[in-house]
Amino acid sequence: MNLEQCENIVEVAKIGSLTKAAQNRHVTLSAISQSISLLEAELGVILFTRSRGLGAVPTAEGQVIISKANEVLMKVNELRAEAQIYSNTLSGHLRIATIPGPMHLLVKVVASFKKDFPNVKIEIFEKGPKEILDNILHNHMDIGLMVSPEGMSQNLQGIVYENLMEGKFVVGVHPDSTLALQNTITPEQLVGQTLVLYDDVYIQDYVTQYLSSYGPVDILFVSNNTRAIENAVADGLAITIGLDYSFRRTSGIHHSIMKTIELQSSDASPKYFGSVIPAGKQASHIALRFINRLKFEFEESSLS
Repeated sequence: MNLEQCENIVEVAKIGSLTKAAQNRHVTLSAISQSISLLEAELGVILFTRSRGLGAVPTAEGQVIISKANEVLMKVNELRAEAQIYSNTLSGHLRIATIPGPMHLLVKVVASFKKDFPNVKIEIFEKGPKEILDNILHNHMDIGLMVSPEGMSQNLQGIVYENLMEGKFVVGVHPDSTLALQNTITPEQLVGQTLVLYDDVYIQDYVTQYLSSYGPVDILFVSNNTRAIENAVADGLAITIGLDYSFRRTSGIHHSIMKTIELQSSDASPKYFGSVIPAGKQASHIALRFINRLKFEFEESSLS
């Protein structure tokens, strides 16, 4: 059995005529008749009852076989369409909204993606999670990148969320700090420490709603400027709290100015960083391919 035979029997069943099916398939009548006869011999099943006028009606057994053949052809068409996505030269506009976090990983993906597809214009905007969701719902952005909120289902109304990377809370301290000698840090050890925080709702909520229950919280400043936060830690002015993937760097320079230590607490459960796209419709080919590239990069990062 081959795809051509499947296409022939489906076409004959749909038209009800060998002659018309041959015309539609742009083959000779003898060719389509022989194709069906060979398939019937191979399967040991009569697929059609043929009349003198070359009409063809599927037998009971034939109806089952033809139905299965039609399912096969539909899957083949889906496969071809999917392959077409990856074979076309991409061009267009990709708008990405992301929370502050693994920007260094995102920039790496953008660079490699742009190298492969120079005709794609990419824009990246740092936004809060609520604004990201609103932008996706109203098609102002093609992809949103954010931490999954507590209780967020995989499929919200109007939004599809997919986990890309797992993270956990860590504390960033100066390498010469006494805290740097610890393998893990507890919330009690942070009481009285001066903090600098990323301008991220999840981090601020964790600090103000959870850590404050252990004692007073001294926040020096909040900023989405990662260099300012790193400088404050490098100068010994403060420590910082964040998700571990926000601190992953390939450069050894980062480790000379900051050491990250796991934060141990009952409320420091894993947080997932993922993508959001509109539900009920397919994302653009550009967005789908970019998300696949992100998955690969994040998997590689988690292994390094």
